[in-house]
Amino acid sequence: MEVTRSRQCVRLGQQATDGCCPDSATSLEGKNRRSLVSLPVLNPERLRIAKVIVDKAVKMHKVFTVQGPYPVIRAALRARGWIEQRMRCPKQHAYQRHSDESRASCNDAGDSDDDDGNSDDAEKVQDPDGLYNLMVKTTSNVLNEHEAKSRLVRNETVYFYWTNRREAININSLQKEQITNHFAKAGSFTTKVGLCVNLRNLHWFDSADPDTFFPRCYRLGAQDEKHAFIEDYRRTVCTSLLKYIVEREQDVQGDGTSNNIVQDHRKRGKHRYRLVVLSQMINSALKVCQQFLESLEHTDIDISLKTPQTLTEEEWSEFIDNYYHVVHGGAQIENSNHFVTCCKAMLQRLAEFCPQLDIDGIHNIWIIKPGAKSRGRGIKCAKRLDQILRLVGSDSTLIKDNKWVVQKYLERPLLVYGTKFDVRQWFLVTDWNPLTVWFYKKCYLRFSTQPYSLDTLDSSVHLCNNSIQKHLLPSQQRHRGIPTDNMWSDDQFKTFLSSQGCKAQWETVAVPGMKKAVIHALQTSQDLMESRKNTFELYGADFMLGRDLHPWLIEINASPTMAPSTHVTAHLCAAVQEDTLRVVLDRRADRTAKTGDFQLIYRQAAVEVPQYIGVNLVVEGFRIKHTCPLPSLRPSNRSAPKHCGTVKEKETAAEKVRSLPKMLSKSAETQLKNTSSVVPPPHPPEPPVPVPIETFTLHLPMSVNKLVHLPVNAHSQSVFLYKRRTEVSKVSSEKVQPCTTEKHQVLSLPFEITVPKQSRQAATGTLST
Repeated sequence: MEVTRSRQCVRLGQQATDGCCPDSATSLEGKNRRSLVSLPVLNPERLRIAKVIVDKAVKMHKVFTVQGPYPVIRAALRARGWIEQRMRCPKQHAYQRHSDESRASCNDAGDSDDDDGNSDDAEKVQDPDGLYNLMVKTTSNVLNEHEAKSRLVRNETVYFYWTNRREAININSLQKEQITNHFAKAGSFTTKVGLCVNLRNLHWFDSADPDTFFPRCYRLGAQDEKHAFIEDYRRTVCTSLLKYIVEREQDVQGDGTSNNIVQDHRKRGKHRYRLVVLSQMINSALKVCQQFLESLEHTDIDISLKTPQTLTEEEWSEFIDNYYHVVHGGAQIENSNHFVTCCKAMLQRLAEFCPQLDIDGIHNIWIIKPGAKSRGRGIKCAKRLDQILRLVGSDSTLIKDNKWVVQKYLERPLLVYGTKFDVRQWFLVTDWNPLTVWFYKKCYLRFSTQPYSLDTLDSSVHLCNNSIQKHLLPSQQRHRGIPTDNMWSDDQFKTFLSSQGCKAQWETVAVPGMKKAVIHALQTSQDLMESRKNTFELYGADFMLGRDLHPWLIEINASPTMAPSTHVTAHLCAAVQEDTLRVVLDRRADRTAKTGDFQLIYRQAAVEVPQYIGVNLVVEGFRIKHTCPLPSLRPSNRSAPKHCGTVKEKETAAEKVRSLPKMLSKSAETQLKNTSSVVPPPHPPEPPVPVPIETFTLHLPMSVNKLVHLPVNAHSQSVFLYKRRTEVSKVSSEKVQPCTTEKHQVLSLPFEITVPKQSRQAATGTLST
């Protein structure tokens, strides 16, 4: 319908040009002429061809959407037969205005360390009517095929998303076959706080030590970590003092610059400080280091908690203040030659347990990073403890959210012509279960604009972020070998290493170390990530190199910038984007397809994960109908408890004798159970006739298999059977013969039989079971 309407508009425009319209429609013609003068001419044949191409792409699920400045991705996908569906951004200007604020407030704040947030020029032009997206001819008479195809697939399902912001797409609403370039919950390792916390759990995943590739880091918002940082700072003061004594004696370059310690103190010798008693400071430093080694070797387990600390709070304050005067201020100290030997010995012992001892330097500098900001904003360096705590305490919001991070600064990095640099290294994750990591063989270096020096802690010297350095002019004192755009490719760096005689260390130390650091960082975050198939993400890791080319991981960035800001990034960023599509698209269809400079460095064994079906808590079981308490077992030498109720109604002697076998046939368990049950109150008994009686105890067996003879008096006329306690041992002065059976009884029940003395033989009978 829209195509028909456009053709009618074109015919109206032609009629207005030829002057064939009636005079009554002159005003309407002028209005139509003014409104249609900017409409280009349609080409039906081109439109038909475009529809055929679009239909084929839709059937093959080749519809993509790109958000952000990624012309390389667009071109590479179109070359593979994909059709773009434009992502509408009606509030483009508002999005640009609030982009920085939204980045700082989102959960993955700090993901894009140096992404400038520039939008694509093609996305700046909005066409709400959709007329421009039709098959048209531009003023240069060149067919805008991509815009027309995008219009034709505006209502089709998108099968490939590439965005510069994770929250641009709702991952939970995607279908299984849709591909996206962002994982959910990546903040567990792409934020400063997340990386700091998760790497402490590395021992649960691998035997590696995070202190060998990640500088010590603490969250100052957490009280326990704040105390740990203060202890670390104090201990580093002691080790820095010991290194200062050794290097002062050997006249070694202590701060990594061309000036040695003595020359550095002459430059700062304008301020006069009091004379410091060095012997007392060194003794205290040695005691603190010795106590630290004992804790690492677990030899302090027998030390009582009541043992006083090496230094009190007041002594620590004085010790640190004297350290500032000596190391930072260049105060005069006494001769320390006789302390060098013991200081060297302690440093050698510490080097076995502290892999970061060499990069610590002597100035005890720490770098403070707000976790809610990106691209180097708000990062500062400080070397005084009170200054660090005061700087962190200035923002109560960041303290409350535990987003302040303080990390040990590498005071002695590898320098190129006396200038600090860092390394941007890309890696690609294509799956989290199994964890699959691709490492890019190419990288580039970013330089600071000022020569490296510890005399100043300005960001222009110590921060190499391109978003900061691009606004600064290179210093005149910086070496001419550093380019004005502050970037080198890895090939240029290898050439420099060759000139220094250490090219081999790049392949044997630096590259393997970066691979291990990336893998370890991902291992600690694997359980926190939402694994989704058909999802991938490209990350940018920032490394610094020690003087031995050992890599130190600084941070990991999601959505790394792909802007061609220099000739180095113009080539490398385009290559890494093209190679990313080779891995996630070409290799999907053909396992033998080339992956460019991406190298598979880690693939974990698959772990079966049960399917999540939602919260369904069920308690299963069965109802107990009624309780059946077991009778308590009694030893054989005890009788059943004596009946405490009233005496039953008097019965005749014959009835008593007849009821006796029935009771003997019952089992021991039944007898014990009946003794514990409550007997209902009987009828009032008749008064008994006084008869001379005698009582004796009879032990009845639990089961009677043979005849039992009761030796009683023949003149007895009645037999009374009573339950009796075993405690009754004396019941008669007359001698009683025991009851015997032919077999052994396990349990016997004692009873008392009372018979008259006149006739015992009348009660004699034969009992059987």
